[in-house]
Amino acid sequence: MSTLRRRPRSSGPQSSEPLVELRPGLYRWTVRHPEARENPTPGSPADWGPEVGCVAYQGPTHLILIDPLVPDDRPDLRDALGELLRRGGRRRHVAILTTLKFHRRSRDELLMYFFDATVPNPEGVEKVPIRGAGETMMWIPEHRALVPGDRLIGDDAGGLRLCPDSWLRYLPSGMRAPELREALRPLLDLPVEMVLVSHGEPVLRGGRDAIARVLDA
Repeated sequence: MSTLRRRPRSSGPQSSEPLVELRPGLYRWTVRHPEARENPTPGSPADWGPEVGCVAYQGPTHLILIDPLVPDDRPDLRDALGELLRRGGRRRHVAILTTLKFHRRSRDELLMYFFDATVPNPEGVEKVPIRGAGETMMWIPEHRALVPGDRLIGDDAGGLRLCPDSWLRYLPSGMRAPELREALRPLLDLPVEMVLVSHGEPVLRGGRDAIARVLDA
């Protein structure tokens, strides 16, 4: 899917600041996904809100973008990311990371836009594979921030929840909620403060406790 060429539905007036700085050098933005459905069936694979979250992090050597979505009607986002790159000092390169295959989003287009962008293992971010779940979460130790893809999402009440079982049906592992909880349990070994989810509101403090509540539910 070409997200820089396809014009999604408008999500209304845009903020004057396209990127929200959560900590020095750590940013998040949200944008309407062009494939979001207006009235999805609850619990179905399409049951996710139209606004999705993306993360930018000024790491030691790269400007790191995680699951970025930059629609072509949001030049303000491209300009803001370009400005982060310009003022990044020695961080003159872009690394684009993807948590799972459905979050390629604008990856290929941004690899072309930032002509020297790569998909490497940049300094400052550790990959956390979730075994059997088809997902690799990203861990940013400097900010104690965990960036999941689909397996942990916001619960609309300030916390977290597991994704619906329907989101797991394509997995060869046959994983369902009980197995997913066990696969996520190693996350409790990390001193997580923030959980920057793609779907729903992020958890900005007490992230490890929020994960523990999900796993003990």
